[in-house]
Amino acid sequence: MTDIVDELKWRGLLALSTDEDALRKAFADGPVTFYCGFDPTAPSLHLGNLVQILTMRRIQQAGNRPLGLVGGATGLIGDPKPNSERTLNEPEVVAQWVERLRAQIQPLLDFEGPNAAVMVNNLDWTQGLSAIEFLRDMGKHFRVNKMIAKEAVSRRLNSDAGISYTEFSYQILQGMDFLELYRRYGCTLQTGGSDQWGNLTSGTDLIHRVDPQAVVHALGTPLITKADGTKFGKTESGTIWLDPEMTTPYAFYQFWLNADDRDVSKFLRIFSFKSHEEIEELEKLTEERPQARAAQRALAEELTTLVHGGEQTAAVVAASRALFGQGELTGLDEATLGAALSEVPHIQVAELGPVVDLFAEVGLVASKSAARRTVKEGGAYVNNVKVASEDAVPAKEDLLHGRWLVLRRGKKNLAAVELR
Repeated sequence: MTDIVDELKWRGLLALSTDEDALRKAFADGPVTFYCGFDPTAPSLHLGNLVQILTMRRIQQAGNRPLGLVGGATGLIGDPKPNSERTLNEPEVVAQWVERLRAQIQPLLDFEGPNAAVMVNNLDWTQGLSAIEFLRDMGKHFRVNKMIAKEAVSRRLNSDAGISYTEFSYQILQGMDFLELYRRYGCTLQTGGSDQWGNLTSGTDLIHRVDPQAVVHALGTPLITKADGTKFGKTESGTIWLDPEMTTPYAFYQFWLNADDRDVSKFLRIFSFKSHEEIEELEKLTEERPQARAAQRALAEELTTLVHGGEQTAAVVAASRALFGQGELTGLDEATLGAALSEVPHIQVAELGPVVDLFAEVGLVASKSAARRTVKEGGAYVNNVKVASEDAVPAKEDLLHGRWLVLRRGKKNLAAVELR
């Protein structure tokens, strides 16, 4: 890869740049030391953060040096939310979240070789800073009229919630991060989402005020949208997190597998590390044979492996196939099966009743009579075994891991029953 700017543009990852031609030259003259920041305002990163981590990975693979910043200081403040003040978390909690986020970022970057990544924490250069030093050394370089013109700030100023001085000062802290990394590591580029553009340019502006001869850059990735109008990275059950305890690997895999055909090409280009030719072939397959979902499967397997590892991916692929009758349910471990069944309609029962009652109660059919018709027509399955009789009653021996029954109507309609 000789031109990372062209690569980012092809993948739809370059929305804003302080000076595209100058950035292109900097990469050509490289290597460039660059950074992206992640605030520990939750115990896990999510898919929006993954866009930034994988963008860092791409730029590193093009021969540049990444600094992964987890904001132990800025996480205590929080950047301004669109409509309300953030809840400030206790320092001990933020410190724990810093370590959790670091552990999620580190496997996705390369920490060896001439362009080895470095993890940094902005608490290192802020915790010993007095209020007077902060105001004298940093505050004097920021003009209030320019600060209130930033989109995130102006939106809040025009809302009923207003904005506190705490969140108003966030852009100074982020600007100070860029300056500090410029001084310590020769960092000349900050990347981030385009919704953070005001904060990104706070850093370039500060460096130019302190060192007018400096050549530094900011690069903003676009906001990712979905064709159906729903928010990217969210499902009916909530945010898709990178932490397997908060979003199971099965649910993570299913998110990509269920991607709309209208979105999958965009997702491939943004998230996949496949070549242009491989991606274009998958795009062609989606256009010609959308029912095969080849692009979605490729993307789901690649990203689940990247985030959760090959072993987890193999387990969730096996579970996905087995639930729809293409593998043995008895071969699935309890944790993977439980995670998979949590994603489908399910009920708990105190005792096992007739199959037709269970089908109706879990909502696979509208009524018991409809369940009987389904059985009679050969479309009812329990643990992938066709139900032969309308009077069938599952036995405790049929329970998977002594807990679950997997019910299926036809090929695609799944539900689960758990015996309490």
